Amino acid sequence: MSDRVDATPPATDAESARLRESQGDDARWRLWGPYLAGRQWGTVREDYSPDGDAWHYLPFEHAQSRAYRWGEDGLAGLCDRFGFLNFSLALWNGADLRLKERFFGLTNAQGNHGEDAKEYWWHVDATPTHSYGEWLYRYPQRAYPYDGLVAANADRSRDEAEFELADTGILEENRFFDVQVVHAKASPTDICIRVTATNHGPDPAALDLLPQLWFHNTWRWGRDDRIPELRYLAAAGDGRGSDQAVIQADHGFLGRYHLVAQGNPELFFCDNETNAVALFGAATNATPFPKDGVDRAVVHGDPSLVNPAQTGTKVALRYHFDAVAPGQSVTISVRLLSGTVPQTPFGADFEAVFTDRRRDADAFYTAVIPAQVDDSDRAVARRAFAGLLWGKQLYRYSVSEWLEGDPGQPTAPPARSEREPAGRNTAWRHLALADVISMPDEWEYPWFASWDLAFHCVTLAHIDPAFAKNQLLLICREWAQHPDGQLPAYEWSFSDVNPPVHAWAVWQVFVIDGQRDFVFLVRAFSKLLMNFAWWVNRKDPNGSDLFNGGFLGMDNIGLFDRSRQVPAGWELEQSDATSWMAFFSLSMLRIALELARTDAAWDDLATTFLERFLAIAEAMEATASGISLWSETDGFFYDALVSDDGLGYQQLPVRSMVGLIPLLAVAIAPEWADRELPDFADRLLWLQKHRPEQTSALITSRGLGGTHRTFALVDQARYTRVLERLFDEQEFLSAYGIRSLSAAYRNGFEVVVDGTALGTRYDPGESTSGLFGGNSNWRGPVWFPVNVLLTDALRTYAQGAGADLMVELPTGSGHRVPLTVAADDLERRLVSLFRPGTDGRRPADPRDHGGGPLWSEHPTFSEYFHGDTGIGLGASHQTGWTALVAHLICSTPPDTNQTQPPEDHP
Repeated sequence: MSDRVDATPPATDAESARLRESQGDDARWRLWGPYLAGRQWGTVREDYSPDGDAWHYLPFEHAQSRAYRWGEDGLAGLCDRFGFLNFSLALWNGADLRLKERFFGLTNAQGNHGEDAKEYWWHVDATPTHSYGEWLYRYPQRAYPYDGLVAANADRSRDEAEFELADTGILEENRFFDVQVVHAKASPTDICIRVTATNHGPDPAALDLLPQLWFHNTWRWGRDDRIPELRYLAAAGDGRGSDQAVIQADHGFLGRYHLVAQGNPELFFCDNETNAVALFGAATNATPFPKDGVDRAVVHGDPSLVNPAQTGTKVALRYHFDAVAPGQSVTISVRLLSGTVPQTPFGADFEAVFTDRRRDADAFYTAVIPAQVDDSDRAVARRAFAGLLWGKQLYRYSVSEWLEGDPGQPTAPPARSEREPAGRNTAWRHLALADVISMPDEWEYPWFASWDLAFHCVTLAHIDPAFAKNQLLLICREWAQHPDGQLPAYEWSFSDVNPPVHAWAVWQVFVIDGQRDFVFLVRAFSKLLMNFAWWVNRKDPNGSDLFNGGFLGMDNIGLFDRSRQVPAGWELEQSDATSWMAFFSLSMLRIALELARTDAAWDDLATTFLERFLAIAEAMEATASGISLWSETDGFFYDALVSDDGLGYQQLPVRSMVGLIPLLAVAIAPEWADRELPDFADRLLWLQKHRPEQTSALITSRGLGGTHRTFALVDQARYTRVLERLFDEQEFLSAYGIRSLSAAYRNGFEVVVDGTALGTRYDPGESTSGLFGGNSNWRGPVWFPVNVLLTDALRTYAQGAGADLMVELPTGSGHRVPLTVAADDLERRLVSLFRPGTDGRRPADPRDHGGGPLWSEHPTFSEYFHGDTGIGLGASHQTGWTALVAHLICSTPPDTNQTQPPEDHP
């Protein structure tokens, strides 16, 4: 693994000062943030069905009328880190059939390529302490086509593109409002909020802006019957002749807050309670004023469900604009603060907060993003950071309470508690989280995934190393990590297996943060020892040092579902699982070496991980029974099926990302290891002398700085052969990164496995396979996180054993460059996804995003990218791991003028 990232020197700007005061998750400046989910409906947490069909148990159509158990959702939402008090924006254009309170999208079964948000919004800016944030939503002026989107996608096959909102024609002639929400903190508990809506269409258009404030329902479940209260206080002048409305919010834990609204909005009070009468035909509701009372009043003109006493647990403040002229903007201002309301809440001081915090944000990112980065890449990095920060969400989930059901609710169906795999997460009763966590995507993946989170933290470390470290530690805490050592995968199945990238991320964050926080390193390393043992004990059942893992985050990359469809009588030995464990071993080795420099007690653990890596490398070469994952004929690594009796095996000759993962397992022993770590040095010397066959994965070379010792899973001869495939434009190398499946399979590929013909095909775009039923596709597209791991590994190899290695780039061109240049070129390709072309469009812009400045100024961070064109695909707000582009920009700024491979080097 590379140590190439240098720590940013301490900055002196105001936001950096706030960060230094905010090392813990409970710091004052972290109390409020955009922690409100983009989608709470359709999540596992809210699913109390016997069959585990989360999408249908609480669908979108119910969301406006049902109280959530574990969280809340909304547009441009803010909440406290405990999720008690929530603020968001609602909208109505006078034509929609429902109030726009949350994003709409298709469920997994409704989409022809899985779940899919059917909205357009962007995270424009944010600071790590959430002292400042900007958000933009594109709201159509005509009735939103809910039913039409569902029907059109149902009629499309997997071979067709998704039918998107823009395809309906609803946005033609720019008939939409751009709704900008800006929040700026005057203090940790004083948040100034401004909403500006601009009519980009050719005609006047009506608009309602409705800021909403409500308490999360904690009182209906039989565990705490205390009910907080929202109450209208009499309107008052601000001392300058203008009016304001004041809402008082009282909560037993948070204390007293006020929402102050400029002007004279119409107020609608109700309760955050389910409308059981409307949804389920119940005789009565728990309250006469359920949560959809606002929708009923505004959209349907029926005020019977709003409380005339102007009190409750939810309130909306309606600002109505009859006709916003073309090109005109309308603005409203509100302020959410604890304590006493200022005499002039919207005076000059209010304006100054926005100016000051915007200036703070500019100064902060000037310090974070290297000066040599050009304006285009700088804007991309800043947007990527903003997406990560807006993607932090409060995640509440106590599995034991969820399985058992609440005392104030009906008894949970017995099927929920069946042992896995029939039941869901029944082996994870210990898991109890109530934390702000970085999510992969605020709508399509509003839940953490352990390997996604690791990648998020590497980028977050550039702007908020304390939060990044806390996130990595959180997933290893006793209330998250399983007692047997497994890390929770994701809420749909915590028992599934994600690639073990956590140790790599821990090291990267440690380096980015200046290689100084040894307490963090010790805490993370200690818990990862348990995780490593889990892998060895559970995923290498026959002790062969060849591992299986099944899913491993890569979905439908194989000929069959590697978690559930392995042919009877066979065991799958996975090239990627085995390589991930070698990668894990070297990550742990590097951490152990660093710790041993200051505490000799860690020295022998460095030796332990040295030997584990060497054993795995030897197994990858060939086991005693002759099983091999390497094909000498093809020059590539494959998965292999091994018979239960161990007497036979069959390679699965599909050239995919699983055969490239072995390249990731590479590290260079620090030059000081021999001097400072005697146990490690002596053991390595003994192995070289007495067990030379076990040290073939150690490559000694000389270069700048003296002798280098490189640990590499792939020997030098095989390494160059795999690189030939990697840099072949007819196979893995695309203009925008490394494909996940060889493009040689454009016309399909078939192999007979255990007497059954199985096939695959290169799909550069959306998946044409229903193997996993969703929109994740590893059969061709470019996936950003593994590409970043590859560039890191290539650079590491080039620092050691590959210092003199020249590679053909691209394969067959006769153009040879040093490996470092090839790594630079791959990074350039990845970053170029987000660089505007001459027409203003970025290669990564999704197909349905329009042209012109209203679209082109907003980069989109997609889940993955078309293997030929680079078009963004899958989840459209995956500024989780795709935000790694900011990591690349801030670590080694690419040459923005380099559009062709560099000239040959001697």
